[in-house]
Amino acid sequence: MEKILIVDDSIVQAAQLRSILEVDYEITIAQTGEEGLHYASSEDFSLILLDVVMPGMDGFMLLKRLQEEIITRSIPVILITSLSDIENEQRGFTLGAVDYIAKPFHPIIVQARVNTHVKLYRYRKQVEQQSMTDQLTGIANRRWYDRYSASKWEEIVRLRLPFSICMIDIDYFKVYNDTFGHPAGDKVITAVADMLSARLQRATDFVARYGGEEFVVILVGDNARNAFEHMKQIKQQIEDLCIPHDPSVSKWVTVSAGGVTITPKKGDQYSTYLKIADTMLYDAKRYGRNQVVWFGDDMKQWR
Repeated sequence: MEKILIVDDSIVQAAQLRSILEVDYEITIAQTGEEGLHYASSEDFSLILLDVVMPGMDGFMLLKRLQEEIITRSIPVILITSLSDIENEQRGFTLGAVDYIAKPFHPIIVQARVNTHVKLYRYRKQVEQQSMTDQLTGIANRRWYDRYSASKWEEIVRLRLPFSICMIDIDYFKVYNDTFGHPAGDKVITAVADMLSARLQRATDFVARYGGEEFVVILVGDNARNAFEHMKQIKQQIEDLCIPHDPSVSKWVTVSAGGVTITPKKGDQYSTYLKIADTMLYDAKRYGRNQVVWFGDDMKQWR
């Protein structure tokens, strides 16, 4: 069931809106702008109904805040207001609202406009999902990774949680393609992606195909030692698939991985640590491949 957030300081009005919509949607009510921002940032809503006139953070201020946050800016917002002048309508649309519902509202009008915008949101999400999925492996593609890493980094900086980035590369992949052909190479890429997906299933895990035979993993909440050990296990399980390689370079298909764990603070840049993870991957290749190299929390390199 689609979820809708109602932000309204009037208990009576919020209850009226709930009664109109609760048959078809899961409803959450917030009575202040601050509470609404918290709910919108922490749950997955398909639509927000927002009262314009509220004490403290009013509807326009909250709408502006929602548009500034990467994680909430795509949620459609319908303004509920008795302010019917053109100037306020223009202000709302300029700030990012998708529609207005004037008070006093009619149940049929509310249902019709809500249904329309929820359907549009659902369709847009489906299109975005298709455009952000790697067609070969079915996991996230580079575009999805770019968007996810930016939004997750902002969240982690705010919450001060451990954050790990790991780059993974299939060893001697060009040799494999040259020996067995590109269709076989595609099957290897898919097999590695399937193993990564199977072993990275927590809500705080993310894996994407970074490009070619390279993957990127993001882990949230694990300390450096746990993240390092987890990636070592995954590396071994990929080797244990026993996919034959060209014997001149390796008996089985293997991967190399490089990672870093940090607890970022305000002012830190994600790109800095991505470069460190990439350097660790380079070192894993330089040290002989089929291994994990990590930049640990003791500021030393673990192998």
